[in-house]
Amino acid sequence: MNPFMPIIQFLIFPGFLFTAIVGLLASGIDRKVTARLQYRIGPPLYQPVIDIVKLLGKETLLPDGSPKIFFLITPLIGLAGVTLVSTLLWLATLNPNVGFIGDMIVVLYLLVLPALSLVLSGFASNNPLASIGSSREMKLILSYELPFILALVVPIIKTGGTLTIGGILNYQAANGITVRSASGVIAFIVAIVCMQAKLGLVPFDIAEAETEIIGGPIIEYSGAPLAVFKLTKAMLLFTIPIFLIVTFVGGISFNGLSLLWGILKYVGLLVVVILIRNTNPRLRIDQAFRFFWGHVMIAAVLAVVLALFDF
Repeated sequence: MNPFMPIIQFLIFPGFLFTAIVGLLASGIDRKVTARLQYRIGPPLYQPVIDIVKLLGKETLLPDGSPKIFFLITPLIGLAGVTLVSTLLWLATLNPNVGFIGDMIVVLYLLVLPALSLVLSGFASNNPLASIGSSREMKLILSYELPFILALVVPIIKTGGTLTIGGILNYQAANGITVRSASGVIAFIVAIVCMQAKLGLVPFDIAEAETEIIGGPIIEYSGAPLAVFKLTKAMLLFTIPIFLIVTFVGGISFNGLSLLWGILKYVGLLVVVILIRNTNPRLRIDQAFRFFWGHVMIAAVLAVVLALFDF
């Protein structure tokens, strides 16, 4: 085996470069469709790439009183997390037998890192509005993370307790996709709602809330660090839907028409994300908390119970 292969996989394909390109394209589609829904022409599809390049060329300003090194490192935490998740997911998709025991748990952990980087960045900014945004982000994590985990327990139960991504893919290939069952449908809907919060999109863009706290945790960021935040968010727009496709809808195959079907799965989830974003007002943090620990939690627990009884 080529000793440089793991580095290539992480940095180029299926890791950073591949995820960044597709994520920025998805972000461009999101902005274009949103503009059309608002009767505007909207920016070109490559506008997110232009925004990243422009930010990389701008000066990075450091706020007074903030821990400089910590302030600059925290954006990289989320970027590393989403890159690792994408790499693990696509390696399992390309060869389901390559994964390791517990990689499902590792992915769930790594998906928390982008939100955690926002929290840390806000507190490192020495700005009251950034601290408010970080506080909101922490409460949001506490509200959606447990229902999200419970939703993903359903495919684990369905597969007889396997904790490997490849094992879940192999089971669906042999026995049908998870959403063919009642518990799978409910869990999938719960996961989609939680995905909207993980992406930080309306109605759960409470932490950034540009019209209220002017960006929240990222208010003090500029130049390359701000570009890293924007890029991480674009990569999440690609990675989290792929994660749900792998665990609930059988993943993506690269064989002939199956590849087209896999792309349509992702496009379908992207359309759902865009529709939710453009048809709902922003919630308050207390409303979001009650929503996730009320209706969403009940649905997640119901899905787990139904899965235990093989429904």
